[in-house]
Amino acid sequence: MALIVHKYGGTSMGSTERIKNVAKRVAKWHDAGHQMVVVPSAMSGETNRLLGLAKEIMPQPDPRELDMLASTGEQVSVALLAMALQSLGKQAVSYAGWQVPIKTDSAFTKARIQSIDDERVRRDLDAGNVVIITGFQGMDPEGNITTLGRGGSDTSAVAVAAALKAKECLIYTDVDGVYTTDPRVVTDARRLKTVTFEEMLEMASLGSKVLQIRSVEFAGNYRMPTRVLSSLTDPLMPLDEEARSGTLISFEEDTNMEQATITGIAFSRDEAKITVIGVPDRPGIAYQILGPVADANIEVDMIIQNQSTDGKTDFTFTVPRGEYTKAMDVLERSVREHIGAARIVGDTKVSKVSVVGVGMRSHVGIASQMFRTLSEENVNIQMISTSEIKISVLIDEKYMELAVRALHKAFGLESA
Repeated sequence: MALIVHKYGGTSMGSTERIKNVAKRVAKWHDAGHQMVVVPSAMSGETNRLLGLAKEIMPQPDPRELDMLASTGEQVSVALLAMALQSLGKQAVSYAGWQVPIKTDSAFTKARIQSIDDERVRRDLDAGNVVIITGFQGMDPEGNITTLGRGGSDTSAVAVAAALKAKECLIYTDVDGVYTTDPRVVTDARRLKTVTFEEMLEMASLGSKVLQIRSVEFAGNYRMPTRVLSSLTDPLMPLDEEARSGTLISFEEDTNMEQATITGIAFSRDEAKITVIGVPDRPGIAYQILGPVADANIEVDMIIQNQSTDGKTDFTFTVPRGEYTKAMDVLERSVREHIGAARIVGDTKVSKVSVVGVGMRSHVGIASQMFRTLSEENVNIQMISTSEIKISVLIDEKYMELAVRALHKAFGLESA
């Protein structure tokens, strides 16, 4: 039998009853002879509650102390799950990340995993124990507790699976897999049986909230087969059926089937567009605009520089909507007068819609079909960006759902 890693999200761990169901599911896999490692999140709402308490004490808490506080949510989960397994007659032991240890850098609240020591875990597995490890956290070189940022338990689980050379990492969530688009927007969206790491990485970066993007990067880098499936099914369902359910994220070369041209439609509502007008058209101007924005830790996505007229041009880019005010302030304070720009304008009522698919590599006409479909719906395209396997457009946010539905139908994604 194989070494398997299970990850359970906050919804799956949301009550003692649900924790008991998780224990039944894990015990079923263990009974089948698998060595089991489980990485649970904090109980749903617990991390928000803890961070809320911190904000009541002081508006800008010290990041080290925030990590010390936030890490306790997962410690509650692992201990309760160990007890639930023990109540079913299973040997189970729980560990905080620092006990394994999972070693990270010192970037508090957004640390990155550097290494995982597997000796202690393997010793427990060989003794027949189910091993439960806190997600979302680790320890820096000075022995401080660190956390990996929102969704970090996904990354923890995939990293643990890679370190232990597990056969598969199963990510249990409140959805039953990865869909061609959000079923709340398109009712006939279809669950994908498989999706490549490249496609999942693009979809995660473009707004799909199924998996944290860093967990997909980890899975791809270490070639760790990862499956997204539902924890809301009967925990005692037949194991063979459960092992084939959900969506398997694998490698393009692993499949003998010809890839569909388009795999899915991703979208992001939280976009904002900024245009710096009347910019001198000279070498280095892009850096002079975007350098201060990057220094303020603001992520820039789509970028367009218009054709020069009389030595002047317009420079447009997008930022997350939550960073818009900060970005505008940086540009007005540090950029506009320095480079001699005429003025800066912005728009927070925009959204990004993207078509994604590795099949684009071998199919032509995807862009023209996308643009024709949007034209027929009278949706104006404000910006365009492309990669080898995706095309993204920026549009008025009021047309976003219309665009997603139209593109989903135009590329025939409702049928396998």
